[in-house]
Amino acid sequence: MNELLEVAEVAKRLKCNKNKVYELIKSGMLQGLKLGRMKVSTIELDNFMVRNTGKDLTDPLNVKALESKVN
Repeated sequence: MNELLEVAEVAKRLKCNKNKVYELIKSGMLQGLKLGRMKVSTIELDNFMVRNTGKDLTDPLNVKALESKVN
């Protein structure tokens, strides 16, 4: 079921702070919508995680692939 999550809820699910969520939205990496406060749909959040698996999003304007360590 699709729901709208507030930024604090998105941050909790991504295990980051609210500022990082706002950065991701501002950069266009995560699509939000504003209905009073900024919100993100659960479908968009799921798609975001699939699209960005294996990437370093520390700087959303300079996304890098994670290096895989092979022993």
